[in-house]
Amino acid sequence: MTLGLVAFWPALALGSFLNVVAARVPLRRSIVRPASACMTCGTELSWYDNVPVGSWLVLRGRCRSCGERISPLYPAVELATAGLVAACFVAFGLSAEAFVASFFCVVLVVISAIDLTHRIVPNRIVLPAALLVLVAQTALQPSPEWALGALGASGFLLAAALVYPAGMGMGDVKLALLLGAMLGRTVPVALMVGMSVTDVSQKAIANLGWTDIKLTHPLFAGDTLYAESEVIDKRESSSRPGAGIVTVKTIGLNQDGKVVGTFNRTMLIAKRGHSVEDKVNY
Repeated sequence: MTLGLVAFWPALALGSFLNVVAARVPLRRSIVRPASACMTCGTELSWYDNVPVGSWLVLRGRCRSCGERISPLYPAVELATAGLVAACFVAFGLSAEAFVASFFCVVLVVISAIDLTHRIVPNRIVLPAALLVLVAQTALQPSPEWALGALGASGFLLAAALVYPAGMGMGDVKLALLLGAMLGRTVPVALMVGMSVTDVSQKAIANLGWTDIKLTHPLFAGDTLYAESEVIDKRESSSRPGAGIVTVKTIGLNQDGKVVGTFNRTMLIAKRGHSVEDKVNY
């Protein structure tokens, strides 16, 4: 835990830099020069207006010069980066695995920020990142697993994109390349989680863990993957009165009905009337 706290603070500053990357890369602007400035009026930010999270809170989400609203995505990126990097070092200790996992998480954060605002997954970020992760994973744990995971995951989604281009973009294919390089043989679990988000955990506050992960049959490029989830346990949260703890069992099947994998996932989910959407009447 101490190592995580140590990693948290520099990662918070890194998150501030990721905001620059997310804002400038889609516009094909340099991420080095000029210095950070308001995207609306162009006023260069003083150091005290560029403190991660703190400045946004002090300024109440407004530019000091022009008063234009600053998106809450900025502090969210900073906090997500700090939290994920800290979690990597708590999980893996001071090790090469922790640095690779941190890099992977950082890339996912910046890609998510760009996708939310511009609806694109930039080649200039995801492809070099996938190559670096592939090289790092292969160096740390020599095996063809990482290359096969990258090619298998991206090939699987490429087939889906070609069959149904309206429902799957090439950005998903490139992102799957990165996921496969990082996760190797466990990448089908990530695909099944992604498929079950909208109907199971879209309003989840947090994922609390995965158990009983079983990969029972290989998944090949060109296969069709189906995922179905069943609630197997639910209870009140002792620390969050407005939330409950729900456990679901997810089963992945291919086009022949063969089970390719199963896992249990536990989530903290807001009760009806207590989610952010409910409170703002969304």
